Amino acid sequence: MLNQGPSPTCATYNTLMNGCCLANKVDKALDLFSTMTKCGISPNRVSCNILVHALCQKGLLGDAKKLLEKILDDGSEGDKASSLITSTILMDGYFKNGNMDEALACWNGVLQRDVVAYNVVIHGYCLNGDINLVYKSLCEMFKSGHLPDIFTFNTIISKLCKSGRIYEACYVFSVMSRMDVFPDHITYKIIIQGLCSNGDVVEAENFLSHMLENSFVPKPLIWNVLIDAYGKFGHIEKALFVKNQMIEYGVRPNVHTYNALIHAEIRNGSIEEAHYLRKEMLMNGFFPDLVTYNLLIGAVCNLGQVSSALQLRDEMLRRGCTPDVITYTELLRCYCKQSKMKEAEELFFKVQSSDLPIDHVPFLILMKKWFKMGELDKVFDLYQIWCKRGGV
Repeated sequence: MLNQGPSPTCATYNTLMNGCCLANKVDKALDLFSTMTKCGISPNRVSCNILVHALCQKGLLGDAKKLLEKILDDGSEGDKASSLITSTILMDGYFKNGNMDEALACWNGVLQRDVVAYNVVIHGYCLNGDINLVYKSLCEMFKSGHLPDIFTFNTIISKLCKSGRIYEACYVFSVMSRMDVFPDHITYKIIIQGLCSNGDVVEAENFLSHMLENSFVPKPLIWNVLIDAYGKFGHIEKALFVKNQMIEYGVRPNVHTYNALIHAEIRNGSIEEAHYLRKEMLMNGFFPDLVTYNLLIGAVCNLGQVSSALQLRDEMLRRGCTPDVITYTELLRCYCKQSKMKEAEELFFKVQSSDLPIDHVPFLILMKKWFKMGELDKVFDLYQIWCKRGGV
């Protein structure tokens, strides 16, 4: 273009810079920014916004601030909205990096604020863990004539759920509905996950029903959260009911759905049902993953069924699923239970010589077994190996 035409415009450079930033090539974007002026093209506020955003994401807040100062020095009235965008981007960067003083200095310098700017401040206070300042900013938002939107409410509800204030989050949910701010998939996901974490699965299912009544058919994640929660509390029938319900609404269960159900059946002591679910997975075109195999291997190991555990280990290898330290720890535990110490030692040293990250658990399993057998020299040898690895 530079040699043959047409001549590139500011929009051309902005598009190229944005592409470089999306490709994580911020240095290249900055080179393009420098080239613009050499070609007689003045960067506009969009150019600066692109770079400020990219620099903030990279944590280069000092460079981003210099760019912002350059924009503010321009001082043209027609670009106040763009200056606000740039200031908001920088402020968000400061909050995410934990630099509250710089973020608030940036906020105090913004005279004409909009909903997005308030959302950034509210999110910043949520990151800082100060819910009182969140509510204070919300009040200021109302006083300034700006009404909170879905992003405002989702941020506050998320913070309340993470802080364990789940019923306060439910109250905020009811407030947003009365203000005609309609919840989206994210709102429901946050609330349902929060309620399930809090042990109130029944109320979580009420929110699921509310979603379905409002023609929101959730993605598998929300169904899986409920299935997992019911499974944890031993309500297998309810977990299976939710799985069947998701199928009725046209949502196909995934490997995480089956893992949650398998885990629930294993907790309930129903190993045969867990194996049936594994077969159902395969019939429905889903291959068991590492979690599936670890759950099943752990279950048969607890029953002392070494041969079944090894069959599952072999099957996962055939399917291209690589065992991890949890897989081998379960097998090691099983060998020790059956007093098959030769196999246990061979497995332990195989894991030790591999690239797998190994924690203290395999060491403790073997040391306890050797201690019970009166093999104190072997206990001491293992302790020394553990110390050399930085275990103490």
